Amino acid sequence: MKKIIFFTFISILAVNTQAQINLDKIKNTVSGTGSGNNLTNDEVIKGLREALTVGTNNATSMVSKTDGFFKNPSIKIPFPEDAIKVKNTCENIGMKPQVDKFVLTLNRAAEEASKEAAPIFINAIKSMSISDGFSILKGADNAATKYLQDKTSAELKQKFKPIVQNALKKVEITKYWSPLITAYNKTPGAQKINPDLEEYVTLKALDGLFKMVAQEELKIRKDPAARVTDLLRKVFG
Repeated sequence: MKKIIFFTFISILAVNTQAQINLDKIKNTVSGTGSGNNLTNDEVIKGLREALTVGTNNATSMVSKTDGFFKNPSIKIPFPEDAIKVKNTCENIGMKPQVDKFVLTLNRAAEEASKEAAPIFINAIKSMSISDGFSILKGADNAATKYLQDKTSAELKQKFKPIVQNALKKVEITKYWSPLITAYNKTPGAQKINPDLEEYVTLKALDGLFKMVAQEELKIRKDPAARVTDLLRKVFG
């Protein structure tokens, strides 16, 4: 009788153990840690942080150099749309060179401000959680960029705007903006305007920066050559 009870107990234990193993396999498959790469939670987080670090460093390096914004059609900052009548009026009265110079200074301001973006991004990347990491890993091609944008946009704007303000002063933006606005506002029948240039350049600079980060993320996800470390190759391979 004791032998029967003992073997019955062993059988139940074996069944329960196998069930737990199967359950763990299911969990690992769902989370991604049971993939062919045998990724651990730590590797996923480190890999994604590394990917974002590489992506943001590349993006900020590209946009913060001279002509990083100005000669990139996809992120070049144009004359403020709500002041387009100013542009047209000034060009019609022979001020096209001043208009062109003004657009150049807007982009130079964005390029100057972008030099300070990398450390701000890095601080945000460090706060990524495990659940964030797996959501990003299994998410869309811009999931990491979207995460970064959602988590940091407000703080980035707050920190970025003073940099833009200083950059605008450095390139003497008012030297070109004031004459354009003054010339337009003196036009008979014109509705007086004076857009917030700091806000405009700040938002455009951030939009352009995130666009370039998204491009870098896509490269890492799709192009093996962009996975520049063993960890990136393992996580995204």
